[in-house]
Amino acid sequence: MSGGAGPDPAPAGAPIIVSALFGAADHALLDGLRRRHFPPERNQLAAHLTLFHHLPPDLAPELRQRLAAETRGVPAPRARIAGLLNLGRGVALRIESLELETIRGRLAEAFAGLLTPQDRAGWRPHVTIQNKVEPARVRALLAELEPDFRPRPIAIAGLASWWYRGGPWEAISRHNFA
Repeated sequence: MSGGAGPDPAPAGAPIIVSALFGAADHALLDGLRRRHFPPERNQLAAHLTLFHHLPPDLAPELRQRLAAETRGVPAPRARIAGLLNLGRGVALRIESLELETIRGRLAEAFAGLLTPQDRAGWRPHVTIQNKVEPARVRALLAELEPDFRPRPIAIAGLASWWYRGGPWEAISRHNFA
């Protein structure tokens, strides 16, 4: 779905998640890492970069307009995989992108009074490739990845919004950069 209307309306209380979309090759790489290292019984989603975890469902129409305005005719933001993150019970890839941070900042400002504490607390962009495992498994994965890790560019292809109903996310809209 690109930009147009998605499944509406949301059931009462279904929050909206906003994520960045990766270019196809980077998505395949990240999702492959996630499939390899994420506990399969918990892995309901493809690799993703969350901008907002919980926006109110009634924001869907305005959010769709704002995401379209942030992407239409706009060059894709430069971004890079900058490092490995120990999440305590998981491992993530740290993402750096000043341009994507600026976009998120504008959206956060527009929805400031509606953000949950998690979304107000600041943004630490990352892609989780392992989660909810014992710390020994985290240390083992970091030890496996660290010797060959090198920062590298990553393609951010667009922004998307999703309904969250407790399982896999359901697409509302997708907005590609120029």
